[in-house]
Amino acid sequence: MDTKRDGMATVFQSSDHTAEMVAETIAGLLKANGIEAFVRGIDVLPGAHDVEVMVPEEKKVQAQQLIAEAQKDGPAAADAAERASEAV
Repeated sequence: MDTKRDGMATVFQSSDHTAEMVAETIAGLLKANGIEAFVRGIDVLPGAHDVEVMVPEEKKVQAQQLIAEAQKDGPAAADAAERASEAV
């Protein structure tokens, strides 16, 4: 997954049926941590197509680390973050 385009690097790519939802979640995570991210490949028609999350090339390693941490922490971390946001 070392796709690079115009100074941007792909940090997530999938054509799975949940790809768009996962990509939007990842992009939100990255943006919440100060990393510019955009989703490429979302289509109005369902079907098998690649969806990617791209970040500036210089932020690729940081983005990959954030994604790995989120995947490792899993749903429990998401639940804790949601509770924390509701307490504010």
